Amino acid sequence: MTITGIDSQGQSPDGNIGRTPGAAEAPDLDAEIAALETDVAAAPISVIPAARPATEDQDGPARRVRIWRRLTWRDVLALLSFVAIALYLTAPLWLRLDHVLRDDPQDQAFFEWMLAHGARVLTDGLYPFFSDRMNYPDGVNIMANTSVLAVSLPLTPVTLLFGPHVSFNLFLTLALAVTGCSWYLVLSRHFVTWRMAAWLGALFCTFAPSMISHAGGHPNIVMQFLVPLIIWRTLELRRAGRTLRNGLILAGLLVWQAFINLEILFMTAVGLGIFCAVVGLSRRKQYPGEGSAFLRGLAVAAVASLAALAYPLSVQFFGPQSYHGLPQFVRNFGADLGSFTAYAQRSVAGNEVTAGRLAQNASEENAFFGWGVVILFFGLIVWMRRSVAVVTLGAIAVLYAAMSLGPRIFLNGINTGVPGIWAVLHSVPVLNSAVPTRWAMAIAPVIGIVLTLGCQRAADLVKAQPSARGPVRVAMITAVAMALVPLVPTPLRTAPMPPVPAFVTSGEWKQYVDDNHAVVTLPLPDSSYPDPLRWSAMTGQDMRLAGAYALLPNQNPLNPLDRTALFAPPWRPTSGLMASIREGNPIPEITDTRREMTLADLRYWHAGVIMLTPQTRDIDLLRAMSDLLGFQPTWTGGAWIWDVRNLVDNPNAVLTGPDISGA
Repeated sequence: MTITGIDSQGQSPDGNIGRTPGAAEAPDLDAEIAALETDVAAAPISVIPAARPATEDQDGPARRVRIWRRLTWRDVLALLSFVAIALYLTAPLWLRLDHVLRDDPQDQAFFEWMLAHGARVLTDGLYPFFSDRMNYPDGVNIMANTSVLAVSLPLTPVTLLFGPHVSFNLFLTLALAVTGCSWYLVLSRHFVTWRMAAWLGALFCTFAPSMISHAGGHPNIVMQFLVPLIIWRTLELRRAGRTLRNGLILAGLLVWQAFINLEILFMTAVGLGIFCAVVGLSRRKQYPGEGSAFLRGLAVAAVASLAALAYPLSVQFFGPQSYHGLPQFVRNFGADLGSFTAYAQRSVAGNEVTAGRLAQNASEENAFFGWGVVILFFGLIVWMRRSVAVVTLGAIAVLYAAMSLGPRIFLNGINTGVPGIWAVLHSVPVLNSAVPTRWAMAIAPVIGIVLTLGCQRAADLVKAQPSARGPVRVAMITAVAMALVPLVPTPLRTAPMPPVPAFVTSGEWKQYVDDNHAVVTLPLPDSSYPDPLRWSAMTGQDMRLAGAYALLPNQNPLNPLDRTALFAPPWRPTSGLMASIREGNPIPEITDTRREMTLADLRYWHAGVIMLTPQTRDIDLLRAMSDLLGFQPTWTGGAWIWDVRNLVDNPNAVLTGPDISGA
């Protein structure tokens, strides 16, 4: 893959600052990460100049630093390519607005609801970290459920004008496009001088198989445009003289990312911490002042970010409806060892059968690099092994891979019985809220950075040794093509969206729901039936729902201390009965005991109306609820409706009737 007009040296008519004579004579051609290795002119110019210690100025020849390097037409082409690819991948959503993501419609409905929540926060001045518009009356802890407030608030105009469905499409498209642009700009300005190297690295970081997999339902994970900025600003902390400024800039980025996705922030922090510690130790003698400057800047960033996040995080971990760790089955989700060399469903070389055997679902294909990328990555590590930075990046990738394997290592779908390092870590607080397989996703940026540095080194070698130009170019182009071409992504798959009943779109539901009542859908919303979340979002969350598809704490009467997360509210007799019927189980005998439990549930939910739309086993659901309530529904606006306000509001009301066999 190439961008027309970018030459092998990355030069433009405006002219990149070239190497100084001292750099050209350097015996070591390894292209270190510019901000971390010797300050030869081969290092890219920083957008924001930093004062350098005297020791650095003495170790290398002086060079001019430009405050701003203008975008060239080649840069514009590169940036437009990310927008074009993002639109190509999401085109099925834009061309058919009545469709939803096929692989993960439940998470799409959830994020549409979150986008509506963000709009409501701005328009109505609501409390942003908790909502009772789902799982009424207990509500949902927004901070504990990927709030995406950093996205939903800016997208409020789109959500209000075009609806949360269009806003979601824009969210996903921007997540891919802006992430690619951010990686390109950081890599081309601060890591390498050859634009093609930066472009290739940014392409991989943005459109790696794991990113395309999560684009099938997790735009919050795909939106990683802050990751390269956090990396850049963390490395800038070593610059003396701007401690406060650098620390506050980094703190702002950290807080911003926290309101997009904390999981990505945590993984980035782990890798950056290891990298800075190792490289800092390797440089402590040559640049003795860097360590103290870095620690001072890091302290500023830590204090500022913790001050800003202290309250939101306290709500997340200790507020109402907070939970303590993910369900055990999710903590066991590990990346299959065989998936690292396999190809994902959405890669041109992949297929659903193989990928389905090696991943938990289509949205969690977190490795799937293929043999070509694995061989190329380790080949580049060996080739650039004299670079401490590159070797450290390789070690971080191996650590991420080991952590992603989960508590038990699987190989091609078979449990080997060998424990992984996650067996020790999965119960540690904070880590027990992480999905282990997603550590493999964090490998993609590492590979992208190493690929960028490898391409830059090849370009440097060609420039320094013209006689080797042909063999080096052929070898590098062949290796990169064989590794990346099989990973070319295909557009996202969609499916028709279930129609929204006129009972919702016309506003008829408002006759039954007020500040004291909620809508009860049959079945109640969960991962297999997320449509009510979309209906609530379409009404601007005016329609309050009983039940939820969200992370909520367990409420086990046998173990009150167990607050492990569930993906739905704790079981209640009526919700459990309706879910069981929808799954295909027979209707049980309807007795007065069941009627009493149903009435108790309706009062708990403050039900104003029960709503059933045409769906799988709808007749059985209709029959069961009618037998429980003792009266038939009315067909209104494309849905069966039971008005239960008199039953719920009258404390003397009872439900009795003959025992009715479910046969």
